[in-house]
Amino acid sequence: MRLERVRVGVIGMGMGRNHAVAFRDCAEAELVAICDTDDGRLEQVSHEVHPRRTYTEMDALLADPEIAAVSICVPNALHCVAAVKALEAGKHVLCEKPLAMNAVEGARMVETARRLDRTLMLHFNYRFQPTSQAVKRFVDDGKLGEIYFARTHWHRNRGIPGIGRWFTQKSMSGGGALIDLGVHRLDLALWLMGFPKPVAVSGAAYNFLGQEIAGREGHAFDVDDLAAAFIRFENGATLAMEASWAGNSEKREDQATQLWGRRGGAVLRNYDEGYQYETRVFLDRDGHLETHWPEIHQDGETPQQHFCRALIQGTETMAPGEHGLTVMRILDAIYESARIGSEIRL
Repeated sequence: MRLERVRVGVIGMGMGRNHAVAFRDCAEAELVAICDTDDGRLEQVSHEVHPRRTYTEMDALLADPEIAAVSICVPNALHCVAAVKALEAGKHVLCEKPLAMNAVEGARMVETARRLDRTLMLHFNYRFQPTSQAVKRFVDDGKLGEIYFARTHWHRNRGIPGIGRWFTQKSMSGGGALIDLGVHRLDLALWLMGFPKPVAVSGAAYNFLGQEIAGREGHAFDVDDLAAAFIRFENGATLAMEASWAGNSEKREDQATQLWGRRGGAVLRNYDEGYQYETRVFLDRDGHLETHWPEIHQDGETPQQHFCRALIQGTETMAPGEHGLTVMRILDAIYESARIGSEIRL
């Protein structure tokens, strides 16, 4: 029997608050319950989204027989245990990025979903932005030709989240700017490139400014505030990427992904703290480069809508757990390359 609406629970009311709002507004979803260990935060979000039930313990929510799917929005260190418990409880899972703390945990999540025939989708929300969708249409139509090089970055000059909390503790986050911001731009670039198979990674990571800034506030800081990498793929394409929470640089916030193809290129740029967009496509016409401003459709899906529609229709999602695992393996390789000072073969 096909679902008409997906009964959903959301675990973790930090980033999960946004998930709960999106499910509340999704015609294909019914927000059954939300969960958080913080009573005050749970009550505040509950007043906003009006779930039927609230829980302070994840296991209690997962035991709720009405819930068919869950969003996991807890700290990175809890992604694997929460997802595996949810999958084993028979729930489909939408997981916040990154997939897990590392590829070993990520592989366990993907294998559990496959074994139990449950859907595991990553909340790679940059894929769903109208600007990203517009460029993807050019790529899929073959107008850029073979993409042989890409560059992607997300820079902040002063923007370390939650100093002293789990974001800046490697034991809870798995890393810093790379695993927090870089994961978004890395996934977007890979998706636009057609997700080529990575074969080698060279990376570097730094935390000079993060340690100094956190130290002034009396907090420890053991993650990266800047990371950079160069990635080679089996098809000969390459990708350069950078991510930073802190840097003595010009712009407060700067995000961009650029594609170089044999027939054309593209740039997606986010600025003004990520809320303004610039999207252009460059196409070769008989040796002359023409600039195009692609049509931006504002009526696209949210990740939550896509997740629910895929479950209702019985189709694959456009951000499966396997993609999250590929991203996680690249992140692991960047950190390991930075640690040993040489290239990592995948």
